[in-house]
Amino acid sequence: MKDSSDTLFAEYLEGYKNLIAKVARIYCQDPEERRDLIQDIIVQLWKSFQNYDSTYAISTWTYRIALNVSISFLRKATTRKNTRDVYHQQVEWLHFQDTVIDENLEQLYQFIDLLKPIDKAIIILYLEGCSNKEIAEVMGMSATNVSTKKQRIVEELKSYFKI
Repeated sequence: MKDSSDTLFAEYLEGYKNLIAKVARIYCQDPEERRDLIQDIIVQLWKSFQNYDSTYAISTWTYRIALNVSISFLRKATTRKNTRDVYHQQVEWLHFQDTVIDENLEQLYQFIDLLKPIDKAIIILYLEGCSNKEIAEVMGMSATNVSTKKQRIVEELKSYFKI
């Protein structure tokens, strides 16, 4: 019989799988690595699930873990890339098609990929409709700092679309 915490986690995960996928999509362009990142996020969420502090919104807690795991994952990208390059030289890879999304949305993802890791986190939270206060809680900074950074990031993204 399934443990009640397993059931609760499965229900929680079902409700937040789209949020996790969006965060992973922002931080990882390669579909194979994105699947790995999603797995890493889920593992960390599972490890932390028993310690969830209900004084924070569950979405804030989820974003915080997903973004921290994603930023760490990004930092380790160089090592993974070197390993993958060696493997590419030895084995022919199977190619999987990622789902096609709207061209403008794909372009936005490409421009977001040019941002610094912390800026990516702020813009994804902004695009998800989070308030400056909510973003500040997730990111561990002041709402004023979030507002300033958000404005600068939006202007930077606008400039990419004009090019």
